[in-house]
Amino acid sequence: MDTVRLRSAPTGLAASVASAAARQRRVKFRADLPETGGWQRCSELLDDVSRFDVWRKLLGEWLRERFGEAPDRTTAGYVMSWYLHVPAYAAALLMSHERRVPLLRPGELAFRLGNDRPHPDAVAVLGTEFYCLPDDPGAADPEATVVADEHALAAVLRARYIAHVAKFIPAYAQATRLGRRTLWAAATDALDNALWWVGRQDGNEAAGVADAALVLDARHAPLTSASALRLSADGWTRRRESCCFSYLLPDESECAECPRICPR
Repeated sequence: MDTVRLRSAPTGLAASVASAAARQRRVKFRADLPETGGWQRCSELLDDVSRFDVWRKLLGEWLRERFGEAPDRTTAGYVMSWYLHVPAYAAALLMSHERRVPLLRPGELAFRLGNDRPHPDAVAVLGTEFYCLPDDPGAADPEATVVADEHALAAVLRARYIAHVAKFIPAYAQATRLGRRTLWAAATDALDNALWWVGRQDGNEAAGVADAALVLDARHAPLTSASALRLSADGWTRRRESCCFSYLLPDESECAECPRICPR
């Protein structure tokens, strides 16, 4: 299916962030970092892993209010998935709406935790450099790196995302007992889900599925699989590569697509 990609008239990455932000609803998206409001750069967590402990403590309090318990693996799994959503979502949103890829450096991404639950409800892309296609209106921008086509842009997105995750995994492994295979599986889930989700929230699920197939066209190690999206009788769904450990909460069971119960 051919899709129409809208690009912003101004050429800089901040203009792309503003354009993409105007077309999505659930997570606030911006190109600057407010001085107040509890914002954290991703690099601050990777440099000081005690920040993950603080985050998990907040989550544990939230879970105990609702379930009476907060299993260690559950808090580890939730924070793992929520952190990985930040670079995955930033990459997916700009890829989908602008056909641009930011560098995704940990120092150039920030997020804020929500008041209703301690998950990232706002993301900031703070860098200025980006990759784009030859027909991008900002191709001549000194901050732009032009690539040949969409396949090359998808390869750049994978590489930049993997580079970020490769810094996250050794840091988070210090704070939890989750293994590298679990962490890379969660990173694969986060990217596949983000590309799909951006299409769904924009009212064009087919475009999200197509982008996931473009970026995750095969297994690109250390990611653990190609896109796992598939069409079922009930619509598009995907088999998870990682477990969120929600089943450890009272009266909860495995998700329908959990790898614990779904054949690979």
